[in-house]
Amino acid sequence: MTRASGRGASLGETPVSEFVHMWLPLVGLALGIALGLVLNVNVSPDLARYTAVAILAGLDSVLGAIRAELDAHYDNRIFLSGFITNALVAVALTFVGDRLGIDLYLVALFAFGLRIFQNVALIRRHFL
Repeated sequence: MTRASGRGASLGETPVSEFVHMWLPLVGLALGIALGLVLNVNVSPDLARYTAVAILAGLDSVLGAIRAELDAHYDNRIFLSGFITNALVAVALTFVGDRLGIDLYLVALFAFGLRIFQNVALIRRHFL
């Protein structure tokens, strides 16, 4: 038994379980935002750049995963390795820039921002 996208479906996979797996990340995101607002988390100005590039790296990876899923070639290993690697490279670039006195974090912000907009555009076109 195969789905329309050409990938095989497991025997225990039902439309309800697919629905739950699809919405689970969004529920986690909403819960994280709510906890952040309720707990009043403050980020030190010294760490604000590191936080910004890490968040953008994570958002880029998540949007890339959504795009890959819509294109029917999502792989969890690629997502996890990309998520961790993107965040580490962005933070390392920011750290090296801080030590050299150069705003290298802007390079990461530009690169991730560009990729985020490209992924959002492709996701939007998928639904049109």
